Amino acid sequence: MIRIREVRVIDDEGQQLGVMPTAQALVLAQERGLDLVEVAPTAVPPVCKILDYGQYKYEIQKRERETKKRQKSQTFKEIRFRVKIDPHDLQTKTRRAVEFLDDGDRVKVAVQFRGREINHAHLGRNLLDKAAEMIGDHGVIERPPLMEGRSLFIIMAPPTARTDRKDEPEGEAETIGERLAAQGQIPIAADGEAEPPAVGA
Repeated sequence: MIRIREVRVIDDEGQQLGVMPTAQALVLAQERGLDLVEVAPTAVPPVCKILDYGQYKYEIQKRERETKKRQKSQTFKEIRFRVKIDPHDLQTKTRRAVEFLDDGDRVKVAVQFRGREINHAHLGRNLLDKAAEMIGDHGVIERPPLMEGRSLFIIMAPPTARTDRKDEPEGEAETIGERLAAQGQIPIAADGEAEPPAVGA
C-alpha cells in the first residue's frame, strides 16, 4: 500500500505524467487494468510506475536467478600438480577438475615447483598443456599460463562461461527503478540500495 499523498508517476509506456495525488494515480492505473508500483521510494516525491505487478515480480525473480547462476560460475576450485606427478595421479586430479567444471565452477590448474625444478618451467608448461588437453571436452582455457611465486597456473572455465559473460548486457539495471535512474528519469537513492516496491491497492 502506498501511504504518501503525492507521487511522481510514469505510465506503462515510460512517459512521465508528473506529480499528482496518489489517489488519482491509483485511478489511472485501475483504468488501464494495471497496478501502481513504487519504484523509487527514496526520491522526493517517490516515483511510481503504472505496470503489471505480476510481470514486474517475475522479471525481478528471473534476474535474481540469473545473478545466482553467474555468481556460482565465478566460484574457483584449485587442482595442484607436482612436476614429477605420477600418471595415475594426473588422471585422478584431472577427473576432479572435470567434476568441478561440470558443476559450473572455474578451475585453477597449477603446477608447483620444488627447489631447482623452477629452472625448468617448460616442464610445468608441458604438464599444463597435457592437463588442459585431458580436460578439454569439459572446459576452455580462460587465462593462459601465468607464473605466481613458485607455481605456474592456468584458469579453466566451463564452455558456457565465456558465452554467458559475452551475452550479459553491461550495466544492466536490476530493477525498473534502477533502470529508470540509469536513464536519468529519476534520482538515484543515496545509499544505492533497492527497497521492496509498494503496490497501490
